[in-house]
Amino acid sequence: KQLCFLTFAAKYAKKIMNKIFNNLNYGIIGNCKSSALIYKDSSIDWCCLPQFDSPSVFGKILDNKKGGYFKITCNKSYTVNQFYYNNTCILITNFKNNENEFDLIDFMPRYEIENSSFYSSPEIIRLLRVKKGKPKIRIDYKPSLEYAIGETINYSKKNFIVSIFEDSNTYENLYLYSNIDKENILNSNEFVLEKDSFFMISYNEKISNPDISSCVLAYEKTKVYWLNWCSKTPKFKLYNSEVLRSAMTLKLLTYEKSGAVLAAATTSIPETIGEVRNWDYRFCWIRDASMVIKVITKLGHKKIVKNFINYIIELVPDKKEKLQIMYGINGQKKLTEKTLEHLSGYENSKPVRIGNAAYIQKQNDIYGILIDAIHYQIEKFSAKDFQNEKLWSIVKSMVWVVENNWKMPDKGIWEFRNEDQHFTFSKLLCWVAIDRAIKISNLIQGGKSAKKWEPLRDEIKKDILEKSWNKKKKSFTQSYGNNHLDASVLLMEYYGFIDAKNPKYVSTVKAIEKELLVDGLMYRYKNEDDFGLPSSSFTVCTFWLINSLNKIGEYEKAKKMFDKLLSFSNHLGLFSEDIDFENKRLLGNFPQAYSHLALIDTVLNFNNK
Repeated sequence: KQLCFLTFAAKYAKKIMNKIFNNLNYGIIGNCKSSALIYKDSSIDWCCLPQFDSPSVFGKILDNKKGGYFKITCNKSYTVNQFYYNNTCILITNFKNNENEFDLIDFMPRYEIENSSFYSSPEIIRLLRVKKGKPKIRIDYKPSLEYAIGETINYSKKNFIVSIFEDSNTYENLYLYSNIDKENILNSNEFVLEKDSFFMISYNEKISNPDISSCVLAYEKTKVYWLNWCSKTPKFKLYNSEVLRSAMTLKLLTYEKSGAVLAAATTSIPETIGEVRNWDYRFCWIRDASMVIKVITKLGHKKIVKNFINYIIELVPDKKEKLQIMYGINGQKKLTEKTLEHLSGYENSKPVRIGNAAYIQKQNDIYGILIDAIHYQIEKFSAKDFQNEKLWSIVKSMVWVVENNWKMPDKGIWEFRNEDQHFTFSKLLCWVAIDRAIKISNLIQGGKSAKKWEPLRDEIKKDILEKSWNKKKKSFTQSYGNNHLDASVLLMEYYGFIDAKNPKYVSTVKAIEKELLVDGLMYRYKNEDDFGLPSSSFTVCTFWLINSLNKIGEYEKAKKMFDKLLSFSNHLGLFSEDIDFENKRLLGNFPQAYSHLALIDTVLNFNNK
């Protein structure tokens, strides 16, 4: 009874909070080329075309007035409910009152065509299906191209509405096809929805004009694609629907053309309202992507893994070339950071940034995370010798880098922008790099190179155990010689550095829980960084603590904490990067790959009990 009451109370509180503020109540649709965020009231508030990192065509999420949006509106008598069609990334927004009802069905087409390739053009299809009565609706179609840097003008043509942005440096346009009267769209006239209708927003002018039949066919094909994709995912006794939604979300954050995996679909959603921790996450972080790939490998989706491995192979053509921590989705190495001063920002949180200056940072952990993913892929999936040869060449190059750099300080997993430090997590992942390289050597070359690397692995481990352990805190700390605790050191057990029952690890988990956990949510750390003291919870860290508690034998506590964390997701089960400690609202870029991969990993651990 108590559990039922707590569950009801959490759901009621969630509804109340959602009325007070936005809470990132968005659904995501996409086709592995780009994506769009659709608010629970039907408004497309974020979309970049033709690909993820292009300038936005709808950007209301970053500026309520200028950003641009596309919304279906009705009078206040209608209730609006939003959900995904079961086991797909097709989003349905239902409108109904006593006499009338209709569905808005949103998706970006993706389906198989000949030769195992996929149709995934830069377009959004919106279907309106009348279910009852004669609903009256209004269309608010307000695209604002090129990050709304200037005026976008709409023109009515014979077969479409074209939206054009033009200045001395740029020309861009967008096409809208529909069987609804163009004047009703352009003037936002109220009209009766008497029949099923469609909209197709396309970056390209169509050779053949779409109609309701072709759009419905694209819907059916896209539905089949997602149903087939989900059928390849193993079923779990516990939290199966949460795993599926998270897996589909990770799939939506992959860029099929290159194999890159995005950290998130947005830029500049703040970690804290009114502060300046606003970053562009539409890039491929080697760390995040490698962790996503390892989790997806566990779910058996080989194509994503293969594409990412090819992405890495293409990135490292020169054996002497060091990895950057992040790259553009097409492998770009220069990601110059700029601010868009003309945009007010998400809930007036400036600046709005495009690009990310962190690409020049030195972070020694990326080598270990990538080699760990490569090891898992080689161990679990067969590959042709020539591919393993390329991977082995990359692994040897990265071992050389680690061997020559592991003793040096760096920026760490949290990308501190001030002075470099000897971060424990970075040292841990240097150990992982050598440990996994040894295991790869054993798998593909009979351990020939392993023997010469074993002393280095032992040296790094000894260094961590001696210099990171803090007797006063009874915990491994954020970096050598300080007293700060950090959630990232919880991953010592996850990577096999230390056993879950080791007294030092158990003590570390307890110390971090005591100091960094607040009302079921975790700080990354509590010490001051480049922008002051952190004030929001980093979602992935709460998943890490839950896993750690589970591993040290506190299963019931871990599961209770997990259920509570799930209640903080948005109305569709999606997570961003951060959660506000006080009101539990979602913050940070959305949806966040890191959060959803950690959710899946946590469920896998629960199901292995």
